[in-house]
Amino acid sequence: MQLYNIKDHSEKVSYAQAVRQGLGKEQGLFFPCEIKELPNVDELLAMPFVERSAKILRHLIGDEIPELEQLVKNAFAFGAPLRQVGDKSYALELFHGPTLAFKDFGGRFMAQCLGAIADGKKITILTATSGDTGAAVAHAFYKLPGIEVVILYPKGKISNLQEKLFCTLGENIRTVAVHAAFDDCQALVKDAFDDEELKQAIGLNSANSINISRLLAQVCYYFEAVAQLPLEKRNSVVVSVPSGNFGDITAGLIAKALGLKVKKFVVATNDNDTVPRYLATGKWDPHATVATLSNAMDVSKPNNWPRVEELFKVKGWDLKELGYSKLSDPETEAAMREVYANTGYVCEPHGAIAWKVLQNTLEEGDTGIFLCTAAPAKFKENVDRILGTDIPLPEALASRANMKLLSDEMDANFADLKKYLMNK
Repeated sequence: MQLYNIKDHSEKVSYAQAVRQGLGKEQGLFFPCEIKELPNVDELLAMPFVERSAKILRHLIGDEIPELEQLVKNAFAFGAPLRQVGDKSYALELFHGPTLAFKDFGGRFMAQCLGAIADGKKITILTATSGDTGAAVAHAFYKLPGIEVVILYPKGKISNLQEKLFCTLGENIRTVAVHAAFDDCQALVKDAFDDEELKQAIGLNSANSINISRLLAQVCYYFEAVAQLPLEKRNSVVVSVPSGNFGDITAGLIAKALGLKVKKFVVATNDNDTVPRYLATGKWDPHATVATLSNAMDVSKPNNWPRVEELFKVKGWDLKELGYSKLSDPETEAAMREVYANTGYVCEPHGAIAWKVLQNTLEEGDTGIFLCTAAPAKFKENVDRILGTDIPLPEALASRANMKLLSDEMDANFADLKKYLMNK
């Protein structure tokens, strides 16, 4: 697989290089030089999830990683069930992995890939999280030989249970609560990748969705969603994706480029609505990030958006084909209550936003799929308050709920971060 840097097309790398580097020159994102359609999509949809995913990833990546099929089997050790919610809609539940969030798929696959291509070289994973990425990355790389992990997150802006999932591990996992917003954490990661001395000294890499391995892994569960639909409902599929950093929607659009039949993709955001406003006006105007109930979507400058635009450009698609909408916190709470009252289905804030936007998008004859990216229990306090429920804690959360946080704290200052990374 060959990829190019979106900001400098002359920089071309292999898949292994892209996984190791994370970012190209000028913090450019890597993008596949070619996305060939799969020749046999219907046959693939009839296969089991893991077998199908291995074939999709082999098609994309090629022969660079001989043991790819085993890596996929190791990474995708849990399912992504499709649950019917109402007459015309289905929830794709992406929270059945070890950290109860969709990022388990990409995080575990990236860890498997890095383990296969590391060649004994020192690797330090530096990533920013608004909640779920941190947990997925921490658990995927926990005790993996030769790999150190440093996770930055905005102090006080993720749920207590989210924090307990990844800030209680220790060993090769260091977590840093930054006195700032998620965008500031993300900016610190970008600054680190601009520092050549630091990159070389610690073997810097990123496990955010900017890393191509995470992105390609996520492509697979869109095929799994359609595969679980009855045949008669596959002709007019609309997919609603709760969007923060826009990696998930990028993966869905790559699935479409590979030949997966989807009538329309819809991006659903909270009040951090840079992309919906851009699609409406053509003006890129990020506002200051605001904290919301759907904290994983509290992103005003989504890193992956350039990949979306690049894909539309190379495929000759019109951005106007992309649906979009946003919900405020009061609208999100109302959506959670509405779907629960009408169907009995419990949605946490991110899934509820995707569901409501989907309902407002569907036309006659459409089948809707909305992505549920995290288990409701990760947001138990708010879910119980809004719905009047007392949802049980899964073992993955209950076992860590009373553990001591091991996080360090830091201001959003790159000099301090560099010193912190170099002194380990």
